[in-house]
Amino acid sequence: MTHAYSELYLDDAMLALGDMLEYAICDCGYEPDMFFLMFITSGVAEKFGFGNPKYNGGMSGVELASDVIFITTGSRPNTPTVQHESHGKEYWAGWIMAYYQWHSGLSFSDMTQNGLSVSEVMGMYILHEADESKFVEAADEIIDRHKNEKPPKLSVVRKARGFTQQQLADASGVTLRMVQLYEQRQNDISKAQAGVVMRLAKTLGCEAEDLVE
Repeated sequence: MTHAYSELYLDDAMLALGDMLEYAICDCGYEPDMFFLMFITSGVAEKFGFGNPKYNGGMSGVELASDVIFITTGSRPNTPTVQHESHGKEYWAGWIMAYYQWHSGLSFSDMTQNGLSVSEVMGMYILHEADESKFVEAADEIIDRHKNEKPPKLSVVRKARGFTQQQLADASGVTLRMVQLYEQRQNDISKAQAGVVMRLAKTLGCEAEDLVE
């Protein structure tokens, strides 16, 4: 499996993200999912997830939170850091999400869009004493279930363009059965031949990336 960045940075990244969420939620009073959205929209999450050493090793969690708040609101927090006697679910959520992002290679945006929000992870605090692999298994199940609940991209784009499955098959040269299998997720469109996806995309007037799950 290809990880998001070198394992050398992982421990520091997990500590930093845990401290970031603990400070933002417990000390500054931010709602968990709202702050994490700020983390993503600020651009800090992307840099962190790519292994930029400034962000996942060179800054403390409080400094990360301060940057996120400054970028998204225009002012830095003046809330003092509280020395917590023990870490709770907020810290653990950041800590384990950093691990899962590194392990899976998914972006933090993809994680949250597919059901793995901070509030969801905080609700899994029962796993905080278990091996990280147990969380990975549970997180994979959440993301897989969420993906399967969403309609396939091919189906969404096809309907938006006003095509029936038969019309798309006729216009693209891809068989009706193949269109049906992709939309039923019995065949994985991400593993289809590039030419097939390109023909579908050209017919629908979109990019190939818009059809791949």
